[in-house]
Amino acid sequence: MPPTPPTPPTSAAEPSGRLDTRFSDPKASATPWSDALAVLETAEVFWLTTVRPDGRPHVTPLIAVWQDGALHFCTGPAERKAKNLRDNPAVVLTTGGNALGEGCDLVVEGEAERVTDDPALRALASAYVRKYGPDWTFGVGDGVFTGDGGEALVFRVAPRTAFGFAKGAPFGQTRWRFPL
Repeated sequence: MPPTPPTPPTSAAEPSGRLDTRFSDPKASATPWSDALAVLETAEVFWLTTVRPDGRPHVTPLIAVWQDGALHFCTGPAERKAKNLRDNPAVVLTTGGNALGEGCDLVVEGEAERVTDDPALRALASAYVRKYGPDWTFGVGDGVFTGDGGEALVFRVAPRTAFGFAKGAPFGQTRWRFPL
């Protein structure tokens, strides 16, 4: 059975979602983007996939914040993910839970772009503290986060495509597309 037609967005900033009936329970409906957004805003751990220079994937857990229509994460300039992003900005960020019968797993595809603007970095540093607490306080200087671990590059990933996997009764797979 082909995917269902897309549902209209509820606002100009909200993408339309399409339930893929090939991978969904007949009773399922497309997950609203607002539900997926709530997961992105509250999830504590994300998994970042980058591509190594030889084409092999590299996956690592990290923390991230949703702000201004994108996920943001940071990494040290000498870390493997930062090295990978120098050559290939394509990334996938995933989050969800390990339970099969409840929740919603999310996959966000996009390109990582460096954030170097000090006002934007200060706003993101505040967002990290609001979400993760004072142990995640960053300073800002010369286009990077600063802290006890040294400098950290900050990246923004605006979704190009996202997938939601509703788990439990009913199971459902929703795909959201975002304007380029």
